[in-house]
Amino acid sequence: MLQALIRVLERSVREYTPKTQVKDRTLTNKPTEDKGVNLLLIRDTFTDKSTIGKLFINSESFCDTLENPWLDNQRNISCIPEGQYKVRLRLARESASRDYLHLLVQDVPNRDWILFHRGNTAKDTSGCILVGNGREQDIVENSRLAMDLVIKEILNLGGENINLIIKNK
Repeated sequence: MLQALIRVLERSVREYTPKTQVKDRTLTNKPTEDKGVNLLLIRDTFTDKSTIGKLFINSESFCDTLENPWLDNQRNISCIPEGQYKVRLRLARESASRDYLHLLVQDVPNRDWILFHRGNTAKDTSGCILVGNGREQDIVENSRLAMDLVIKEILNLGGENINLIIKNK
């Protein structure tokens, strides 16, 4: 099943892979040895409308992120606390609102259903993490492409044992 997902994503993303990512990374159809996937989210821009950061996958800068501002971890309106979390792939059929493969952050204190998903502004999230290629104040750009590339990279790295660390700069 994992190989089938990789093939589908490669077909849909192949022509959109940015040249800067191709030159530094060899994408293959074969997953690498499974040592897990380490996601590091470093939040660096804080406004009253959003929190913007940078997502690293296995120590490599990968894309931008956008979350709600920090409002004491309140459901639907705040980003989640800094810390370490387990993450898993979540299939479209598990979701009533996401018709694509995305990520579920697990065991967030006093919160549930925290996802990595598509979206461009804080209005597109209810406490989740949005990904994009490019950023402006309170906005991430090219979210659909960024999400496809994140999922593709995670699948290429084995798609299991996904760990997330969130830090504020």
